[in-house]
Amino acid sequence: MKTLEAITLGAVQGFSEFLPISSTAHLRAVPALLGWQDPGAAFSAVIQLGSILAVITYFARDIFSLLKGSILALRAQDYMNQDLKVVIGILIGTVPICIFGLLFKHLLEQDNSPIRSLTVIACASIVMGLLLFLAEHQDKQFRALSMLGIQDGFLVGLAQALALIPGCSRSGSTLTAALFLNIKRADAARFSFLLGIPAITLSGLLEFKKLADDGLNSENTSALFWGFLASAVVSYLAIAWFIKFLQMHSLKVFVIYRLIFGIGILALSKLSIIK
Repeated sequence: MKTLEAITLGAVQGFSEFLPISSTAHLRAVPALLGWQDPGAAFSAVIQLGSILAVITYFARDIFSLLKGSILALRAQDYMNQDLKVVIGILIGTVPICIFGLLFKHLLEQDNSPIRSLTVIACASIVMGLLLFLAEHQDKQFRALSMLGIQDGFLVGLAQALALIPGCSRSGSTLTAALFLNIKRADAARFSFLLGIPAITLSGLLEFKKLADDGLNSENTSALFWGFLASAVVSYLAIAWFIKFLQMHSLKVFVIYRLIFGIGILALSKLSIIK
């Protein structure tokens, strides 16, 4: 992979990871549109670590506060502490995607797997776009992050497991579930970002270990580095913009984008313009 391709795909990853439009789908569709080779599931997973670096940096104060509050609550045996509830909710919410990821590991890791087909990606984008529309249409978001509990973490975590299907979008599925649970948009996004840290980190590290075991040459290492760097920088900018956007706007523009993206990819795929 050339440096320009790695940087481009890293930027695509960074832009789309935290927006409800599916980074996996775009990392599959963009190379197809540009006539590049599919970067593969392993490359996609590893450069997601750049997005994790960005979200940890952006939410460093929140993460420190949650961890500090949880540790103090455990020492005081205050199991009803809100910080502790959120942290436990995040940990429990990570379990479903880990279980399903292990169960379907072989299918998900194959670069030529049917689940990575453009048809699946397009259909998933359309279906999840419609669900996001229904969740947004409720317009009953009143719960703040400070009101979330363990059950919320588990339910949103179940939705996060849908992100194993390319095109569903981890951010999109978790935001949709959070909105159905009447969580405010900006707080739903914050919880979605925090919830993704354990799962994405584990996935990225496992794939990096696999690549290292298979043998990394200087060219592969360079591509991963530039993809990681671009992903980290663009992810940080995307997070900052998205949080501010949600404070004043709905998610309907992303619903429209998902429908156009899905229909467009489906049409181009059926016409064999992209493969």
